[in-house]
Amino acid sequence: MFKDEGYQFMEAAFEVYNELGYGMAEEIYQQSLEIELSLRTIPFLTKQELKVFYKDRELTTRYRPDLLVHGGIVAELKAVAELASEHEAQLFNYMRVSRYAVGYLVNFGHKGDLHWKRFILSDLHKRTEH
Repeated sequence: MFKDEGYQFMEAAFEVYNELGYGMAEEIYQQSLEIELSLRTIPFLTKQELKVFYKDRELTTRYRPDLLVHGGIVAELKAVAELASEHEAQLFNYMRVSRYAVGYLVNFGHKGDLHWKRFILSDLHKRTEH
């Protein structure tokens, strides 16, 4: 499920980490990754607003994941010393609302190497537009 696309995305993320290292602000990594994805002609949307519904009623609150990649991958970027369960929960919520079953949590803030996790939500229904 979006395996090749995930490899392409992570290759771009590793390139950014190799160029910049750790310790910069999240927005620096976000903008740099957007440039790298563009250079590699990988399709993505930045901070795309996702509508949230309760009992078929639209809420005014919106979710804005960092990246939607290849039309099927939600990516959340962090620049922290260690990932926490709250970061995973945030990504899961984005995945549920977007109906994208594949998600990547990427942490540029860890010293020494890029930390990342891939998640698959197999219980999601087919994506529908509201």
